[in-house]
Amino acid sequence: MTKPSSWPAADKEWTLFLDRDGVINERPPGDYVRGIESFRWLPGVLEAMPVLAKVFGRIIVVTNQQGVGLGLMKPEHLELIHQYLNRTVTDAGGRIDAILSCTMLRDEAENCRKPGLSMAIKAKQMFPEIDFRKSMMVGDTESDIIFGKNAGMITVMIGDEASGTTPDFRLNSLYEFSKIFLSSDK
Repeated sequence: MTKPSSWPAADKEWTLFLDRDGVINERPPGDYVRGIESFRWLPGVLEAMPVLAKVFGRIIVVTNQQGVGLGLMKPEHLELIHQYLNRTVTDAGGRIDAILSCTMLRDEAENCRKPGLSMAIKAKQMFPEIDFRKSMMVGDTESDIIFGKNAGMITVMIGDEASGTTPDFRLNSLYEFSKIFLSSDK
């Protein structure tokens, strides 16, 4: 993978924000990941995470999880999924510094869901050194891209979802994203 000419020179001062479903794991069509048994890694993610851990100073997962708000799963199940996610990434040589999720329903007023900035603000409170101008948001939906743009981040769309909001970059997978950092023309 050749690095695009306008690719930022990310380093340990940079923060990587990742969406979960559709970026790290498969998004079940018309459903939610309700437990570890339905969590399916996307190809190359566990190979990508150690590369990204070497590049970025912080890696934060930000995920809308209204399945909890809808009563389709309990908060404890979401926590077990995230413990599994974190443990497996760590075992593969990667790192996740925080997993932030919003379990509110899409139509609740003043909620914490992306594209709102609640999870970005919480990440900054947890890690005051985060500079959104030195951050990248990698997601697979328009709300991910709007979230990143509203926070002043560089945005990367994974996949080919049609969007009225133009991301800074578009790639096929998190694995392809990680390969850019290994390219010889850094």
